[in-house]
Amino acid sequence: MGINPQEAIKKLTALMDQVDLPLKKSFKNVHQGFLIETLERFLKAREYDVGKAHKMLVDCLKWRVENQIDKILVKPIAPVDVYRQVRDSQLVGLSGYSKEGLPIFAIGVGLSTLDKANVNHYVQSHIQINEYRDRVILPTASKKHGRAITTCVKVLDMTGLKLSALSHIKLLTILSTIDDLNYPERTTAYYIVNVPYVFSSCWRVVKPLLHERTRRKVHVLPGCGRDELLKIMDHSSLPHFCKMESSVSSRSSAHHGSKNCYSLEHPFHQGLYNYIKQQTSMTEPVEPMRKGSFHVNLQVPSSKSKGTVKTIESELRKYGNRLSETLTELEIM
Repeated sequence: MGINPQEAIKKLTALMDQVDLPLKKSFKNVHQGFLIETLERFLKAREYDVGKAHKMLVDCLKWRVENQIDKILVKPIAPVDVYRQVRDSQLVGLSGYSKEGLPIFAIGVGLSTLDKANVNHYVQSHIQINEYRDRVILPTASKKHGRAITTCVKVLDMTGLKLSALSHIKLLTILSTIDDLNYPERTTAYYIVNVPYVFSSCWRVVKPLLHERTRRKVHVLPGCGRDELLKIMDHSSLPHFCKMESSVSSRSSAHHGSKNCYSLEHPFHQGLYNYIKQQTSMTEPVEPMRKGSFHVNLQVPSSKSKGTVKTIESELRKYGNRLSETLTELEIM
């Protein structure tokens, strides 16, 4: 008895025509001219329930207006030393494009320490990359290929993943909540590579908690995933950690220079940094710009999300205890 997708889009369009002007202005920054595709994303996120999709979209726009998200690309993380520390500890970058023209984002899950700046800096950086992707990267790719490109591919590098990553789970929950509520259905596929032994235990806990729609997008690849990834992208677009015969530090820019897509010297981060700098110079500040992070009111995760975090924490601690007991037994033997 599901509603026809085209009918759902018509109904949601009519509802969005009725929102207040500030929300309409922010909505333009969200859809970037790809109105139908944007409405589809929010409808997919709510199983094509028009009422729920409308509420989700309106809540997203209210969040954007209240937190001045539309102006976040004129709010640099300053001073530059702090920005460099964020880049060195929140490993993310654009490595290239798939054969279909989708941007490929690499994320160093295992080696991201997330301990060089405060939470607000990491949240600001995360949102800025999202906005730069949505307002610059995706529209540019769409123009180049002559069709709407509104999603990306993510390659998650698990090199260095340890149980100590539990200490980051609250921040990661904040970031994932921001994405779930305000940037739904932006990722076509997640490819997980360089998985250590501990990952299998983590994945057994996390996988059942994911929505089936999200679960179908996740692909755990053997080794660095190079052979599988070359089916959807050229060698030049492979993240640097997928070009190696063995898993080594994906953080080291000394070995890869500008080819390391995490590095501040990489063209993607240089483009983002210069774009924000240019946009800032074009804006007449009403008051002197304050140094420090851009504060965003954090949305409260759903009760299900909170339960998921607690479950993951509990199960991983059990795994950690079992591992300690095993090591103790081996020492005794």
